[in-house]
Amino acid sequence: MTAVLAINPRPPLELADVFRASGAAYEQTHPTTTQQRRVLRAIVNCRTAALGSHREPCANCGRERIAYNSCRNRHCPKCQQQKQLLWTAQREAELLPIEYFHVVFTLPHQFNAWGHRYPRMIYDLLFAAATQSLLDLGRRTLGGELGITAVLHTWGQTLQQHIHLHCLVTGGALSADGQRFQRTRAGFLGSVEALSEGYRQRSLTALQRWAKTTTDPSLPRALRALVASVATVGWVVYAKRPMCGPQQVIAYFGRYTQRVAIGNSRLLSLTAERVRFRWKDYRDKGQAKAMELSCEEFTRRFLQHVLPPGYVRIRHYGLLASRGRAQRLARCRVLLQASAPPVPDMERYAVGAIPLLCAACQEARHAGRLAPLQISFPLRQ
Repeated sequence: MTAVLAINPRPPLELADVFRASGAAYEQTHPTTTQQRRVLRAIVNCRTAALGSHREPCANCGRERIAYNSCRNRHCPKCQQQKQLLWTAQREAELLPIEYFHVVFTLPHQFNAWGHRYPRMIYDLLFAAATQSLLDLGRRTLGGELGITAVLHTWGQTLQQHIHLHCLVTGGALSADGQRFQRTRAGFLGSVEALSEGYRQRSLTALQRWAKTTTDPSLPRALRALVASVATVGWVVYAKRPMCGPQQVIAYFGRYTQRVAIGNSRLLSLTAERVRFRWKDYRDKGQAKAMELSCEEFTRRFLQHVLPPGYVRIRHYGLLASRGRAQRLARCRVLLQASAPPVPDMERYAVGAIPLLCAACQEARHAGRLAPLQISFPLRQ
């Protein structure tokens, strides 16, 4: 008879513990959306008996462990590691032998309240203004289409609203006729000042267009006031220096793709009313500090970063746009006289295939490689 091993121990403190302690009370005393309530319940139930369980046999020794099912919600910190590994593997299969740049676009803080009221409009504005500014830069300086992968983040280290876009940009552009691939200068994508100005102008134009086309009679005056308040402030664009190689850039940027507002590793302590967590103060040279909030305030800050249902927070543009991407990348490799990178073993990154260490034989196991799992029914609560 096959032996069954116990579930791997949980970390000392999880986001789910905070919401078990305060989530129900918060819902009763504060207005919440259907989506926010779904996120709270998913995080609380993730990898518990409420979602059922399955058996995971070790491919090396045959022993089994019982594992509870994951919620697979994109706001859950426990469910993002596998997605990050899969995303990184997919991007490595598309790498070109060129430099890649990491560029960050930030909306002025005057947009924070608007991000709460009209999240889709504000986030779409950010995507469009930032990526079009980059595409314009590529056409103007390199005579072709850059490749861009953009990832939306709405939080800062203390969970306050901080709407910004991380962009991974190819260090070269493909001409419209597909006959030339022009690299950027070593270590230099383009003028940050020009990017900032283009980003500002496109954002203001979009706001003015919104004011003219909206059917809500209360919006035009408010939008004109917003335009006036942000027209002269700094529109921050930050271009990080390229790293030593494409693989390193992809691995580094991959950490941004599936990140949630706060991970379990940053939680320090929890009492009946207070939660304490670690954060980095980038205004103080990135010093690690601790912050303590009431459970109510912590929950409020986290829930403001719940995305609208179905909203796509990772998007591809230019030569990396989904339609025709494989053909464009193949053409780039021909022009660069480069072979395609090795195809990664995607079986390793199947959903649920997080590498685990077998407690019996101490060998790594990959659940995604195994035979169909035996699923048990959730327990009634």
